[in-house]
Amino acid sequence: MRDYSQIFKNVLFAILLLLLFLPIFQQNLNLMELKQLNGVVKSPQDITIKRELWFSNEYQEKKEAYLNSTFGFRNFLVRLNNQIVYSVFKKANANGVIVGKENYLYEESYINAFTGKDFLGEDSIKNIINSLQFISDTLKKLDKQLIVVFAAGKASYYPEFIPDKYLLKKHDKTNYKCFAEYAKITNLNIIDFNKWFVENRYKSKYPLYPQHGIHWSTYGTVLAADSLVRKIEQLRNIDSPNLTFTGVNMEQAHDVDYDIGDGMNLIYKLKSFEVAYPKMNMVVSENKTKPKVLVISDSFYWGMYNLGIANCFQNDHFWYYNKQVFPESNVKETTTDQQDFTSVIANHDVIVLMATEATLRGIGWGFIERAEQYFEGNDFIKKKFNSPEYARRVREFVKYIKTQPKWMTDVEGRADEKNISVDSALVLEAMWHVDNQPETANLVKNERTPEYFREVKHFVEYIKTQPKWMRDAELRAKEKKVTLDSMLVIEAMWQVDNSKK
Repeated sequence: MRDYSQIFKNVLFAILLLLLFLPIFQQNLNLMELKQLNGVVKSPQDITIKRELWFSNEYQEKKEAYLNSTFGFRNFLVRLNNQIVYSVFKKANANGVIVGKENYLYEESYINAFTGKDFLGEDSIKNIINSLQFISDTLKKLDKQLIVVFAAGKASYYPEFIPDKYLLKKHDKTNYKCFAEYAKITNLNIIDFNKWFVENRYKSKYPLYPQHGIHWSTYGTVLAADSLVRKIEQLRNIDSPNLTFTGVNMEQAHDVDYDIGDGMNLIYKLKSFEVAYPKMNMVVSENKTKPKVLVISDSFYWGMYNLGIANCFQNDHFWYYNKQVFPESNVKETTTDQQDFTSVIANHDVIVLMATEATLRGIGWGFIERAEQYFEGNDFIKKKFNSPEYARRVREFVKYIKTQPKWMTDVEGRADEKNISVDSALVLEAMWHVDNQPETANLVKNERTPEYFREVKHFVEYIKTQPKWMRDAELRAKEKKVTLDSMLVIEAMWQVDNSKK
């Protein structure tokens, strides 16, 4: 008669032995392809044994850390452990992640910002607003704009799902509330997406915020990107390319709409309501004007950037947390401290500072202080006018613009739009031509007499009566990227100059 108990013991021992050796087989033979863990995963480097490392105990410690992070089936076992902790205890084994009511996921920093736990203080916020106002005013003198964007925050959008224990010490004052309040009494260019998202939560056709992501939904990102582009169009008085979409696909959240869920590294994906994924389309034509834009932002700009908002701009740059420079860092790591600040200011029309409620206390991440110090101590305008030749050319061009009634009318209109004096608008107009259109500005010399300018004016009027000449001038203006009026002046001056030779 067979001893089945002994057979059972042998089989059980064999199974246990196999389980013990299976991770070793997996580590060395890679029996199964396992899904990688998401998020920032630091893998210790292997170490070579050396006599001095052995006796100092360094070898043992580093070898143990390496083996613990690379043994077979580790990724699966980490996911299994995380799944058990989440399913049984409703907790997340992910840094700073909070599981809220009805399985809504948050990052703790957003809850701290919403409850006022990270409040900077009114004086500190007032100082930041004052600095932003100074930078904005200085840029305005250079015919440039500063836009401050309050990105949406998940805690503000879904406050009812925050665990009760975090709301026990909710403060009345928060960084966002104070920034928004003090910004209202300035003439800063503000876009408050946090307020707009909350107000349109139940009006929006599609979800503006996902359940298991920390950033605004892809659909919300498209709306925010479109609003930002249109704000720039309004401030610059231009018609730029726009982001549009032809429809949406309704799907379970993935990628950026499921970024917290991915970071939790579970075995099973969490179910939620479907979110909208727009079918993107870029509206571009030859008549569109692309502004030069610099964006300093936290991770909320990544969604816009990946959707292609950069195609609406030229010479666009994204300074991620004011550290990495994109798109340059896509090829080679490039940092902001490597950038010449004079060139940065000169080469951009619009500067955008964006932060969500969790990062608002650090908005600019050093850019505000750098810009303020630069404008106060190394003023961009002063540097230009320290050159007597530059100042002379600007003054002469201002004098010439004043002899042109239509041009003066245009300048007065722009001065009214930008809420600056006509004299300031004249200087900015002249500076732009001296900087960007030297072929126009160089024609204005000290020796030009009033009689000369009258001849030029008459010749401009004559050209306007010649249809073929006007068509040619329009083509050359487009080629040189100057206004038609500027091109007519260039043509007329050339004709007057050469008729006297």
